[in-house]
Amino acid sequence: MIVFPAIDLKAGAVVRLAEGDMARATVYGSDPAAQAMLFAEAGAGHLHVVDLDGSFAGRTENREAVEAIIAAFPGHVQMGGGIRDAAAVEGWFALGVARVVMGSAALKDPDFVKTMAAEFEGGIVVAVDARDGMVATEGWADVSDVPVIDLARRFEDAGVASLLFTDIGRDGLLKGVNIDATLDLARRVDIPVIASGGVKGLDDIHLLALHARDGIEGVITGRALYEGKLDLATAIAMANR
Repeated sequence: MIVFPAIDLKAGAVVRLAEGDMARATVYGSDPAAQAMLFAEAGAGHLHVVDLDGSFAGRTENREAVEAIIAAFPGHVQMGGGIRDAAAVEGWFALGVARVVMGSAALKDPDFVKTMAAEFEGGIVVAVDARDGMVATEGWADVSDVPVIDLARRFEDAGVASLLFTDIGRDGLLKGVNIDATLDLARRVDIPVIASGGVKGLDDIHLLALHARDGIEGVITGRALYEGKLDLATAIAMANR
């Protein structure tokens, strides 16, 4: 199982939000590239980067910071936030991003996302962000009437690399991952699932790793790392057992 340390960007700084609320941002650093290198030194081979401003604006807002991260990090960078057209997708792959994460576009224009998945084999991740079981979009500001499982099933056999499932109600709160909901999704679709939202410590890593064969591909963690609740090297070692 892959452990993805997260770097969320707001106005060029490394932050974490509580429940996706931009007004509840905690700043953890002003040098995203340096943070990426710290994660690499701890053994991370994958990184999850989100342009938070871009998620709300619908276009890239933290390009300089993301480019610096890509240049500094020796592993695979998974990038999301405001990527909603072909030019943006192509641009990030050209710069060296390994995977592009698409959320709002997946709900509003699934055919476009499927086209990108076919063009960039293994490169597109569909973000399935849930609030009370329903899909949220536009940086989680809007909640749709589409159940999570319905959106996920639209992309079976479409060639997407993974589904990134986030329980918004737990994100950034150190409440623990919603293991039951994550597993339920993984068992009901034929697409690998990345867990996100609420990681609080090694117990979450251990429980998710036990279910790697059920389709859990990885887990994203942010605040637990920044606040010293989780040691990245230890988490990676546990996930690899």
